[in-house]
Amino acid sequence: MAGKDLTVREKIALFPHSPGVYRYYDASGKVIYVGKAKDLHKRVAQYFVPPERLNVKTRLLVSKIADAQFSVVDTEADALLLENNLIKQYKPHYNILLKDSKTYPWIVVTNEEFPRVFLTRRVDRKTGTYFGPYSSVTHANYLLEFFRRNYPLRSCKLKITGEAILRKKFRPCLDFHLGRCKGCCVGAISIEEYQSYISEIVRLLKGGVNEIIREYEGAMKSAAAELRFEDAQIFKEKAEALKKHYSKSIISSASDASCDVFSLVFDGSEAFGNFLRVRGGAVVQSLNLGFKMNIEEDQAAVLSEFIAEIESKFGELAKEVIVPFLPDVEMEGVEFRIPQRGDKLSLLELSAKNAREYHFNSLKQRERTDPDEYRNLVLEDLRKSLNMKELPTHIECFDNSNIQGTNPVASCVVFRDGVPSKKDYRKFKIKTVIGANDFASMKEVVNRRYSRMLAENPGDLPQLVVIDGGEGQLEFARQALSELGILDRLTLVGLAKRMELVIRIDDPYPLFLDRNSHALKVLMQIRDEAHRFGITFHRNLRSKAQIQSALREIKGVGEQTEQRLLMHYGSVARIASASLEDLSKLVSPSLARTILDTLNPKLPLE
Repeated sequence: MAGKDLTVREKIALFPHSPGVYRYYDASGKVIYVGKAKDLHKRVAQYFVPPERLNVKTRLLVSKIADAQFSVVDTEADALLLENNLIKQYKPHYNILLKDSKTYPWIVVTNEEFPRVFLTRRVDRKTGTYFGPYSSVTHANYLLEFFRRNYPLRSCKLKITGEAILRKKFRPCLDFHLGRCKGCCVGAISIEEYQSYISEIVRLLKGGVNEIIREYEGAMKSAAAELRFEDAQIFKEKAEALKKHYSKSIISSASDASCDVFSLVFDGSEAFGNFLRVRGGAVVQSLNLGFKMNIEEDQAAVLSEFIAEIESKFGELAKEVIVPFLPDVEMEGVEFRIPQRGDKLSLLELSAKNAREYHFNSLKQRERTDPDEYRNLVLEDLRKSLNMKELPTHIECFDNSNIQGTNPVASCVVFRDGVPSKKDYRKFKIKTVIGANDFASMKEVVNRRYSRMLAENPGDLPQLVVIDGGEGQLEFARQALSELGILDRLTLVGLAKRMELVIRIDDPYPLFLDRNSHALKVLMQIRDEAHRFGITFHRNLRSKAQIQSALREIKGVGEQTEQRLLMHYGSVARIASASLEDLSKLVSPSLARTILDTLNPKLPLE
């Protein structure tokens, strides 16, 4: 009689208390998740707890698990590398997946008798030594151009060997005659001299620029002391060429730091990372990578995945690794450091700046290629920042405008799905408030806006109402919404003068938003639009009031006379330029003379 198959829970109960990698399978036998653990038994047991203790995505993963297997390794570092390899092999749906699939350029130094140095996107370790990858092909080409200018290397693809040279199989090309190549194809340069150029290039690619500069400076001083001034000048020019080229790469000329630097920027279910490799005080490699998290992952776990991916691309890490926070693994021979000051902190800040730029550029690219997804990301960021239950697909913003109490007006602008809906914009003349009382004015327009909306279209209430003002305006807007009975049906916030501060009702502490966050940018955009719309409306009213006052101040001109004159002439300027005879056809000759005297005080009338 065959034994009964173990359930998943029974299987994981038998997992050992050892470091290793576990794999979850669905009913079809497909790997859906790969994870690492310091203690396999404890880690896997964390998935099989009451569902309410898990987030939504993790609950969905657990519901799909039909089988579980594990592999034991010696150390956490081994578990991390094995996990990384298995993720690449199986591409499980619920794992952190690399978003960046493009092929990066490398600089290769071939394994030939007279090696070549060139750029490639295909890596075959048997053909030579590879340096990179480089996130910018421009930077890689800039390096190659520097090598071509300063080292007489061959650019041809000929298979040059000692035997071929003896048989005089080749003829020198134009580069030889121009001095760009020493003519290795015809034996004009020895293998030893050619290899000295290659060795120096390799040292530069590995980050040994400071050391080489010091060697050149030492050789220059020795040559000068021996009165070999021409040689001293050559060494000086080489040192200066290196300093000039690497001036932007050298972090500290007094430092020969060698370390690896990692930084991450998180945005919802995505992460954007930057890696810097520093050797001899110079940044010799820089790479950006994006990650997609299909279930909620700790930041430390994402950092570990990032480190594993870089190690698989670049090989062994430096002994010192600079990080913004500790990963969830320990690696033998590697010290993870979180710097607090000095050059190492500057390196971490440089890496973080690159990660933020990569994040920004990725989203800007997505804005062009998939604007709908981009807007959803922006609105999701706003929802999370304001702790809203619903996605704010309908946002309205109010702004008051007046100058010393004159022509008080207010504006309401509307954003739907993250973009302005100008047909829904509304402008208000303040009716019940006398003077410059922004608080009472705000209460009036909010009450008028939503009392009418409740009467005409109660299902179109916004998810988010933004008040351009401080605590006073926000409180009066709150009163209006409360009196209408809709305060609990939407989110109400105020924007302080400092752009980053969001004021919330019933919260004594303002919410501080990161200057680079999408939430702040969309709030700034809608506030600027409300301010522009309100100012335009107020300016038009002011201009009309100025026209009225210019005529009304003239003794004998009333409202009806003013309207008759403006309808006939169109503007005050045309009235001022009219003749006494023409103007007398609309008003009495004495009033016409008075109007023209007032509007043209310096022009004598005939």
